[in-house]
Amino acid sequence: MTEEYTKVFTESTIIVKRLHTILKEAGVSSRLSDRVESARLGGFGVPPNSVELFVLNEDIKKAQPIIDSFKEKINS
Repeated sequence: MTEEYTKVFTESTIIVKRLHTILKEAGVSSRLSDRVESARLGGFGVPPNSVELFVLNEDIKKAQPIIDSFKEKINS
């Protein structure tokens, strides 16, 4: 059985890693896709806000309030 993930957030490395840590502490399975680092290693560039956070589909309902609260805090 393969695990299915949904992209829930895209931002800079520092911000996405903070949200990833908060979700981990809440017991939510998530993973990062750092296209910035991949592009650097490949010798080309992408916008700096190209780090994506994916949440396991079965954890979406648990993650959504945490993500919404985080977005509210960083946008205030």
